[in-house]
This record gives sequence, structure tokens and C-alpha cells, in this order.
Amino acid sequence: MSKTIITQRQKGNKQGPNSDLHKSAVHASLIRYWRKNITFTIVLLSIWAAVGLGCGVLFADRLNHYKLPGTAFPLGFWFAHQGSIIVFVLLILAYCLLMNRLDTKHHNELEQLRKEGKI
Repeated sequence: MSKTIITQRQKGNKQGPNSDLHKSAVHASLIRYWRKNITFTIVLLSIWAAVGLGCGVLFADRLNHYKLPGTAFPLGFWFAHQGSIIVFVLLILAYCLLMNRLDTKHHNELEQLRKEGKI
């Protein structure tokens, strides 16, 4: 049934529902959006790998020479068990905030293109 509704809507709109995606201004905006998204993802995953693998495994012996302030836990042990999880949650929060800002910017850019008549 939904396929019939989509077909009827497309018949009413001669250009089709996704015709804006093929315009150069919209296409360029989408490319910028996804490049920025991929950049955020790569940077945040790199930070997570550095903290999770680096501090928790590779540098754990060196970090174990230091104690977590106020406790008797070695710092390498803490990073391996708690720190990487906390950093992961903070990175998820950072990704959410960055993507909300990027989505708003992308939406405003598309609205500006519509006002200028490029869409």
C-alpha cells in the first residue's frame, strides 16, 4: 500500500521526491557534511584507541608506577578498567554535541540555498 502512495506522490511531482539531491549546490553541501562527519568519527575513534589501547595496555607498566590520587590503585590498572570506559562515554557526548552543531549548520546552509533560489 505504501508503494502505491509513493508512486502517486511521484506522479504529482514531475521531478520526483529526491530531485534536490542532484542539484550541484545541495550535492556540494552534502559532501561537506559527510566529510566533516567522517573527520569527527576518525578523530574520536583515534582518541578512544589511544586511551583504551595505549594507556590501558601498551603503557600500563609505565603508568603503574603512579597511583591514582586518593586511592591505592595503580594508574595503569585504573585506565585499563575504568578510564577507558569513562573516556568512551565522554567521546560519545562529544560526538553528539559536534553532530548537533553540524546538523544545525547544514540545515541553515540548505535554508540559505532555498532563499537564494539555488534549490
